[in-house]
Amino acid sequence: MTARVLPKDYDVLAPDGSEVRILASSLYGSMAHFTLHPKQVSVAVAHRTVEELWYIIAGQGEMWCGDEVIALHAGVSLAISAGTRFQFRCVGEVALEAIGVTMPPWPGMDEAYVVQGKW
Repeated sequence: MTARVLPKDYDVLAPDGSEVRILASSLYGSMAHFTLHPKQVSVAVAHRTVEELWYIIAGQGEMWCGDEVIALHAGVSLAISAGTRFQFRCVGEVALEAIGVTMPPWPGMDEAYVVQGKW
């Protein structure tokens, strides 16, 4: 068993531009904390092979997934299938924060590829 406390500083910038703090991982999945600062808009991406489950823990924003825009706020969860084009933005005065679980574990920066976004 491994445990990791949420680090103060981010570990890496995701391909979409959000700050990533790496949390627990296993052979079957990985978990991370994502932050997008006020008025920030992510780069639109899609994933080649992984699926992600997101749970919003703070802030307000919007997620564009294909033809749909989903309001994001604490308590909202969503699933992003491999190949789904998505982009998100923080629309409030507080950073948008989410916990994301990737299955299988995140394989590296080449997993995400840039697509045409909404914003």
